[in-house]
Amino acid sequence: MRTGKARQTGSAPGKGPALGYILLFCQAVELKWITRDSGKMVQLKRSKILRMALAGSDASDDEKSESFLMRAIKIAVVVTLYWFVSITMVFLNNYLLDNKELNAPLFVTFFQCLVTVGLCQLMHVLSKLLPGSIDFPPMRFDVKVSREVLPLSVVFISMITFNNLCLKYVGVAFYTVGRSLSTVFNVLFSYVIIKQTTSVKALCCCGVILGGFWLGVDQEGVAGSLSWTGVVFGVLASACVSLNAIYTKKVMPVVDGSIWKLSYYNNLNACVLFLPLIIVFGEIGSLSSFPSLFDGQFWGMMTLGGVFGFAIGYVTGLQIKYTSPLTHNVSGTAKACAQTVLAVMYYHSTKSALWWTSNMLVLLGSSAYTWVKGLEMKRVQVPPETQTKDREKSDPGV
Repeated sequence: MRTGKARQTGSAPGKGPALGYILLFCQAVELKWITRDSGKMVQLKRSKILRMALAGSDASDDEKSESFLMRAIKIAVVVTLYWFVSITMVFLNNYLLDNKELNAPLFVTFFQCLVTVGLCQLMHVLSKLLPGSIDFPPMRFDVKVSREVLPLSVVFISMITFNNLCLKYVGVAFYTVGRSLSTVFNVLFSYVIIKQTTSVKALCCCGVILGGFWLGVDQEGVAGSLSWTGVVFGVLASACVSLNAIYTKKVMPVVDGSIWKLSYYNNLNACVLFLPLIIVFGEIGSLSSFPSLFDGQFWGMMTLGGVFGFAIGYVTGLQIKYTSPLTHNVSGTAKACAQTVLAVMYYHSTKSALWWTSNMLVLLGSSAYTWVKGLEMKRVQVPPETQTKDREKSDPGV
């Protein structure tokens, strides 16, 4: 089955330099995927059915279509790859940021941005050497483009910095709840900035998310593991994710609609902007006194974190390509649930029933919001005349 192009509507988001692109696809439930023949049933003549039976396949596009089993295997592999990269990246970032001997979260984030810029250049070179195997847009630096992307880059570095700080202070187990208000801020900023209203059903879903968030904060406090600093960073990260989505829509035409060009300029600008911040917050001193500064294992883990940050953008695009935007969001929600369970098991934590309820409320509210917005966009994209014809066909008459 051939799939058409999807219209990009949102931006991306947060864990590491490429998280900002995770939340770009995670908010793309408003995309429309067009199936072959525009979803219309094609009536086949008996002669053509006979030819298909004798030839074993349709003489047209179906000859090129894959078997159901092969498509199912590909989808399973892509979804598994997305889960592996995303979950590993969160645990890896938590390992780097939770280092008791190194208190330099800005430097860690800066280095991951630097790795992403280097990988973009590497992919550009490989696409020239292997044009038939690797497709990657050209990465030529343009001062004008960099300047126009700069306002978005300010939001971008705020987003990835607050994301990493939230992860540093709340840990992996509470990370899903701590950063759960992105959807709520998306609704709020859409109304304040672009005057876009939200349906009552979608607002109810946001209410469920808010309820889960506050219940989670309460239960972390009861357990004695609540970090208000981490909660504040989580709220700020959620707000920046939503702002990043809005500003990305404005900037995408500047980079010819290429998410990889946007990633390149965002991370390049971020590298420059992080340097004075690292100096101002005194992380140079922390780095100079770090005993493992010249340890190959430390730099290997730092580089691996940057590679996974770059890879998450690629596997996110693959998952949407082989499934759909709605399925991608459902997969992301299920992944967050699995990530929380793994974190509790890995760190041997004991959580109350209400703590688990808070996580379920956040995940269910997010899934319901995705489903509601998907149905609303489907109704908007169906032409009125088509709806009229459908009603006429369903009317049994007198």
